Amino acid sequence: MAFNLKHYLFRAFRELLLYHHNSLEFRAKLYAALIAANEEFGECELNLVQEDGMAIYSDEDRANTLRLTVEEYLDKIVEDNGLAIDELIDHLIEDLKAYPRYADKITIDEYQKIRDCCHDEESRIYQERIIALYQRLKDEYEKRNK
Repeated sequence: MAFNLKHYLFRAFRELLLYHHNSLEFRAKLYAALIAANEEFGECELNLVQEDGMAIYSDEDRANTLRLTVEEYLDKIVEDNGLAIDELIDHLIEDLKAYPRYADKITIDEYQKIRDCCHDEESRIYQERIIALYQRLKDEYEKRNK
């Protein structure tokens, strides 16, 4: 019950309650676009997001918030709620244009682990192309940030 209430409050007031929420949202979009490329995604991917969140933040609440935010984006994509992978990637590019320093937050090695959860060959190829795009964006915007 307490977790559900906390989740609801974070969801409703994330911008007010969460320090650096834009950065967390950016990371969540990266994960969500990659995970959504596999229509059969499940706990494997979400557990990796949770682990990555702990490695990044060293804070269980922020790691949980990252996972929940990824799940929100995935729900929007799956429910066809006005958001698709292409739109999410467009949002990522807009975020990078506004904040080139976010290129440092693109962690290719972590995305490879998520790809390894996928067993469908076509989905894996799609995920590999998304990862390749992330690498190009990272390289391009890191140059701009210097």
